[in-house]
Amino acid sequence: MSGLSLRRRIALDLVDRLHQDLIREHPLRQLFWECTLRCNLSCRHCGSDCRVQSAVKDMPVEDFCKALDSVAKVYDPHKVMINVTGGEPLVRMDLEHCGRVIYERGFPWGMVTNGLALTPRRYESLLQSGLRAMTISLDGLGANHDWMRGRKGIFERASSAIKMVIDSGEVEFDVVTCVNKRSYKQLEELKEFLISLGLKSWRLFTIFPVGRAAEDPELQLDAEEFKGLMEFIKSTRKEGRIKASYCCEGFMGNYEGDIRDHFFFCNAGVTVGSVLADGSISACPSIRADYHQGNIYEDDFMEVWTHRYHPYRDREWMRKGECAECKYWKYCRGNGMHLRDEHGDLIQCNLKKLYR
Repeated sequence: MSGLSLRRRIALDLVDRLHQDLIREHPLRQLFWECTLRCNLSCRHCGSDCRVQSAVKDMPVEDFCKALDSVAKVYDPHKVMINVTGGEPLVRMDLEHCGRVIYERGFPWGMVTNGLALTPRRYESLLQSGLRAMTISLDGLGANHDWMRGRKGIFERASSAIKMVIDSGEVEFDVVTCVNKRSYKQLEELKEFLISLGLKSWRLFTIFPVGRAAEDPELQLDAEEFKGLMEFIKSTRKEGRIKASYCCEGFMGNYEGDIRDHFFFCNAGVTVGSVLADGSISACPSIRADYHQGNIYEDDFMEVWTHRYHPYRDREWMRKGECAECKYWKYCRGNGMHLRDEHGDLIQCNLKKLYR
């Protein structure tokens, strides 16, 4: 790639100092709870290979609360967001009870869902349980979304759920789209559709080759398409009709500052922690390789958060392979942790793909 512009390099150097401070302080700001590995769909790109029935039982909320009580001894609960994820959280018939227990402890909570089971009645009961934020996935228009999610008619259900949440105005809300070769061709149409529903915030992801997605070439954008996605996000942000942003999948060179509200930084293990379905204490739940730091059934969460997480906070161990001599290491630090395999090797470098 061509070198960074002087203005962008100066900005990145300033932000790098802030990131160094953040690593030293590592304030917990978001805690993910993988409340189930069950799911009511079988999506082509699922990184965790979730199923209708899972070998791992749903975690009782009382067990998760051990971690919350540990956090509350150190942090103001009102300043730590609990993100309930899965699997599909709505397959838990006790989700409202779980939310209420979290809310009564002073923690704001939100959830990520495919929207299939989000009826008006269910949505209202979730609001009564303290729900404050929600993300719904929409991976294309019509048949393309259904293809991605593995069932016909899912697009209409997801669209209705999105419209319902937007119209309610009750929660902080966004839509996420995992862009594949099919949905890439209809990004403009999808944008207009989401704007017509009244959506204000839209996050776009690319699909990394893990789980079911590893052997499916239709899910992976080629270099030209990948750059086209960056240009689409950049131009959409300039339009100002909907706030589009790219996900946290690595440093994007001269697109930094144009495709997100912030410069790239992987917050996994720095401000973001997680409790997985089996009790493992980890970071971003997208990280499927075993970088767990403990388990709530054996360890105190805050003891782990305070004294462990070394692989997340000092990433010099990732400076190997194609990262070893990369001149952008300072800004990238080896990419997002979810793009590392169980051996610590880089699965995919999006910067290299972008400027191939």
